[in-house]
Amino acid sequence: MKRTILVIGGTVLITVSALLACNSSQQPVAHANEGIEYGPKVASLSSDELVARGRYLVTIMGCNDCHSPKVMTPQGPAPDSAHLLSGHPAKMPLAAIDPKATKDWILFNQSLTAFAGPWGVSFAANITSDASGIGNWTEEQFFRAMREGKYKGMEGGRPMLPPMPWQQFKHATDEDLRAIFSYLKATPAVDNVVPAPLPPKS
Repeated sequence: MKRTILVIGGTVLITVSALLACNSSQQPVAHANEGIEYGPKVASLSSDELVARGRYLVTIMGCNDCHSPKVMTPQGPAPDSAHLLSGHPAKMPLAAIDPKATKDWILFNQSLTAFAGPWGVSFAANITSDASGIGNWTEEQFFRAMREGKYKGMEGGRPMLPPMPWQQFKHATDEDLRAIFSYLKATPAVDNVVPAPLPPKS
């Protein structure tokens, strides 16, 4: 009787082990973006298709929410089509900010291109194809900015300031980042030198 139980138990154990091994070989553990397909491979896209995919990604990722100046409409602020992705307007005056408020709050200006918080005041960057934007950037710089949060993608550069969500964008695939960069390099150039960030006031 004991021998029968041992044989049955051994058979069950071998069967379960085999099933687990088979299942683990079919479903490998994914680390970050490893082995995950999010979109078409860049190699399979023409230049126009690559730019179109980049435009799609920039739109659904909400890049215009911060990087485009706004015009007021009956439905509220909307991206200014003449200055898409050109960042905070250089000549836009900045309202006085109470330092006490920014210790517990993050404040946005009316155009949603300037942001005040515990880090000081940051301004949305110009990401059009102009030289004052990313016109002179290399793809390597863009990848470093999006993956490592480095200002202008420069090695050893300062960190990009909030609210730029590079910590989430760094999980995008190489294909998607390449498509985004292709689209941004194809945007109409808008000359706009965004102000430097301001340190926090005591």
